[in-house]
Amino acid sequence: MDTIVVALLNGLIYGLLLFMISSGLTLIFGMMGILNFAHASFYMLGAYLAFAATRIFGFWGGIVIGTLGVALIGLICERTLLRHVRRHGHVQELLLTFGLSFAFEELVKVFFGPYAVSYPVPESLRFAAFSIGAVQYPFFRVLIGATAIAMFAAIFCLLRFTRIGLVVRAAVLNPDMVRALGYNVSAIFSGMFAVGAGLAGLAGAMGGAYYTTNPNMATELGVIVFVVVVVGGLGSLSGALIASLIIGVLVNAVVYVDTTFGDLLAKIGVVSAETARTLLNVPIANTAGVLPFLLMLLVLMIRPQGIAGDERV
Repeated sequence: MDTIVVALLNGLIYGLLLFMISSGLTLIFGMMGILNFAHASFYMLGAYLAFAATRIFGFWGGIVIGTLGVALIGLICERTLLRHVRRHGHVQELLLTFGLSFAFEELVKVFFGPYAVSYPVPESLRFAAFSIGAVQYPFFRVLIGATAIAMFAAIFCLLRFTRIGLVVRAAVLNPDMVRALGYNVSAIFSGMFAVGAGLAGLAGAMGGAYYTTNPNMATELGVIVFVVVVVGGLGSLSGALIASLIIGVLVNAVVYVDTTFGDLLAKIGVVSAETARTLLNVPIANTAGVLPFLLMLLVLMIRPQGIAGDERV
């Protein structure tokens, strides 16, 4: 029973980390219609900037610099690159951001090397938040989850209940009218892109300290982030949260399943015991990496608009 609870908690925390990354991509697409293939690279840059800044400003200073630094990089990318290709359509945006992802990865290798760096959680945060049987659950994992929940609440309230959110949503629906009222729509979109990039940077600054900080971290999570956005519904913040939690729990729970496909199918009488031992002797735990894509396929077949449908933010 303790193992099940720990697996569930690990899945929830992993799902909330996925949400921290995908929330920025959801905002960028929901507000600007940009499918940013380099978004996971902002996650990687946040981890490396925080790692570099930690040596001078300490851990919390590194978190702040990692977040703000990536937001600034996002702002520069939007104003100098994306703004000029947006009018040509999504294909050019995807190609540009695809190239940016490679450029960021190579720059990280040039400055920090091709291997993982040592960016550990500080000793002051290495203690147990609570105990589950004999398992001491780390406080920093709980902190990551709490940060993700606070992030969701802050973005939701900002966009739904403040004047800033009203102007932003109006700029998405009718930019010409908002421009006629005296607002700088281009500046609004640039700000939203910077905020989305900064959210990914915050996820990297915190997640990189607990997980591994290496040049491949963007590649490892990049595709999963897009799966989260598609499953949740393009542009839906609440949908991204639900999809992140589902994927996080599924991926972590299946690792603890100690059986094979053959044994499972043999128990329900689909295949013979001989076939189960030979052709289908594949552990179910090995499918953890495939489950998000199977879930996306299932959602696209049953509900193509995603869990939250056409709801924006």
